[in-house]
Order: sequence, then C-alpha cells, then structure tokens
Amino acid sequence: MFFQYPDLYPGILLKRYKRFFADIQLSSGEIITAHCPNTGPMTGIALIGNPVLVSRSDNPKRKLAYTWEAIQVNDNEPTWVGVNTNLPNKVVKLLLEKFLLPELSPYETIRPEVVYGQDKSSRIDFLLTGSDRPIYLEVKSTTLCQNRRALFPDTVTERGQKHLRELMAILPHSRAAMLYFINRGDCQEFAPGDRFDPVYGELLREAVSLGLEVFPCRFEITPTGIRYLGLAEFFPSQSMGL
Repeated sequence: MFFQYPDLYPGILLKRYKRFFADIQLSSGEIITAHCPNTGPMTGIALIGNPVLVSRSDNPKRKLAYTWEAIQVNDNEPTWVGVNTNLPNKVVKLLLEKFLLPELSPYETIRPEVVYGQDKSSRIDFLLTGSDRPIYLEVKSTTLCQNRRALFPDTVTERGQKHLRELMAILPHSRAAMLYFINRGDCQEFAPGDRFDPVYGELLREAVSLGLEVFPCRFEITPTGIRYLGLAEFFPSQSMGL
C-alpha cells in the first residue's frame, strides 16, 4: 500500500448538507456529524444509505472529531471512492519525492503552493525545478465515473477555468501539467466533463494544443490506504453518449 490511512470507522451515510457536513450512522449504532472535505456536488457518489469510512481526530480544538474519508459505490462491483480532497496533494507529493511519476522528470526540487499568474493571486500545487524548464503542476481530485471513464469537472468550475488560462500563459517557456487524481480504482479512461462545464472542456483542449501535459492518474482506494495504479487513457473530448 502506497499511502496508509489512520484507523477508519465504518458507517452508513444518512445525509450530506451545507457542503461541509455529513450525518453518518456508525456500525456501533451511534449517529455522528462528520466534516465533509469535498465541497463540490459530489455527483454520482453522495449516495444516501451507502457504506462510508470516517477517521477520528483527538484534537480538542476541532469542532467535528470525525472526517468523512471514503464512500462505497456500485452494488454490482463495489468500489471505494476517496472523499477527502485534502489527501491527493499529500499523495502526489510522496510520489514526486520517490520519483514515481517519470513522465514529469527531470526535476530536483519540489516546492508546494507557489504563487504564480499574471496578478499573483493563484498558487500552483507544485513547482518542480532543476531542469531547463520549470514544471508547473496542478492537481485535481476526480470522483465522477461513467462507463469506466473518469470525468472532470462534475460541475461548472470558474476556479478550474482560471487555472487552465494561467497554465496556458506560462507556455512554452515553462512546462505546464494537469494531474487528475482519479480517486477510485474502477476507471480505465479519463475525459473532460463537457456536459457539466463545456467551457472547461474547450479550455482544456486549447491548453493541450499549446503544450499542456495531462496525466490522469488512477488510484485504488481501500479501507486501509491508497495505491497508485498508473495512468488512465486520456480522451480530450467526452463522448456525447456519456
């Protein structure tokens, strides 16, 4: 296992509300309110009655002791989907430190959360330096899956559109890359979610034509940890049938 979870507690999702909150019935019968780190719509995965996993913090300063970590979907082929959007960057940082993403080589230094952009109002997730051209790497957690194809985004994302425009602006003097963290192990392909945000899809295709590198990384989520599975096949245009 590449990334190890702390002890997780099983339960059932009762309700998700106000973006940040989820009521969950633990296997013990206790009903708790957990912090929901994913503030998006969680299309296709916020399924009432489905099994979930939560972690518990002993920090007395926290308002909510529990954090919703994962949910199980697909009755025919049960699959755990990662919910905690704070984890992908931590996992990617570990991959970078161990040079397990050779597609991004060469680099020597890894700097997280570096200010960039024309108005210096954005932060790139990782800046990799040490080669002729610095590499600006943005990470996006991806949870929506249709017919084994992961899609991003699952809603209109003006922030995501802005990131693509800023990455295009640094080409070709620097390398620019999007790493889509496919937070479930049942997807073999990746495409932009044109039906959910057509502007994002068009911007992504424009950015690719200018030299943006796209890495759809597949991860298996289990009750004990996260395992890297390699790259999914990238389809720049989402099929109209999806």
